Parts: sequence; C-alpha cells; structure tokens
Amino acid sequence: MDDADRWLEPWLSTIRERTGARPVLELGCGNGRDAAVLATAGVRVVAVDRSEPAIEMARAAVPNAEFHVADIRDPFPLAHARVVVASLSLHYFTWAETVHIVERVGDVLRDRGLLICRLNSTRDHHYGASGHRRIEDDYYLVNGRTKRFFDRSAVERLFDGWRILALEERTIHRYERPKVVWELAVEAAGAHPHGAEG
Repeated sequence: MDDADRWLEPWLSTIRERTGARPVLELGCGNGRDAAVLATAGVRVVAVDRSEPAIEMARAAVPNAEFHVADIRDPFPLAHARVVVASLSLHYFTWAETVHIVERVGDVLRDRGLLICRLNSTRDHHYGASGHRRIEDDYYLVNGRTKRFFDRSAVERLFDGWRILALEERTIHRYERPKVVWELAVEAAGAHPHGAEG
C-alpha cells in the first residue's frame, strides 16, 4: 500500500472513538480498499456502491463488512451514523444533486457527526478538469462519464454550515498519473432546515 492509499490512517483513532460499536457508513466503496483499512482497524463498516462487480470484489476482500449495491442518490442503508467516509465518490453529479447528497449525509450524521472525504480538484487536469465538454461550471462529460471538480471556494460553499476540521489539496499517486484531490474532514452542525428523516 503506497502513501496515496493511507489517507484514512490519521483519522482511524478518531473514527474508532466516535463510532464505538456503531458502523461507519461508506459511500462509493468500490472494490473495498478503504473498507478493508477500516475493518482492519476494528471498525464496523456498512458500505454502498452502484457497481455490482465492485461490490462482489469488496465482499470477497472484506467478508466481515456489510455491502449494498446502490446509487448514493438512493436512500442510505443506515438512518444514523457517527462517521461517513466517501473517497472520490461525491463528484459525479450536478451541483443541485451534490448539495442534496451532502444534506442527506448531514441528516444521517446529525449533530457533530464526522464526514471524511476526497473530492476532485479543479487542478486535476490528468483526469478531466480541462479539455472536456462543459455541462455546468466545473462539471464536464469526461470519456462518457460526468465529473465535477472543486476549488476551495466550492468546497467551502458545499459545506456551508458544517465545521471544517481539515481541508487540504493534495496530489496522490494511486493511479497511473498523479491525481489532484481535496481531502477534508467536516463535522455536521445538526439537522438541516428540512429536518432529519428516519
């Protein structure tokens, strides 16, 4: 495992403290890379991904975690969690959809719950931040798939009303070419005006 894949390590003790016996909700778990890190650290994991093949790989890799095939725009499998993890999974949507997903995460976390996530940076030119068909500001059709890219102000606008504990732009080397991402941890301030559901 290279440094790019150790992004959760600084947060593992905090995650354990905050969750206790409750599971972490992971959104967009892919093949289970982060679920494995969490499970190895003794954290229960409930995870979702829209790709059935990825979920099958995750189930094989992390048999003690719970996995669901679902789009993260669909209802989450947990009504309440103390920690949500979302690595490179919240940036495929229109701005309105992204805001709605983040509001729903806030409803699940409620007061002082923790979201730890990574988002595409507007400087992530190797992976679509320039040279592709624009759909809306910083949202492009990249090789047949929609992708959103964030600058600092967009991240801060998305998490307006949350408490930002950490926010850093980083270059990671997990893929064939360097990728520029935002890594952040934010704390929910409480239910959104429309109220928590469930």
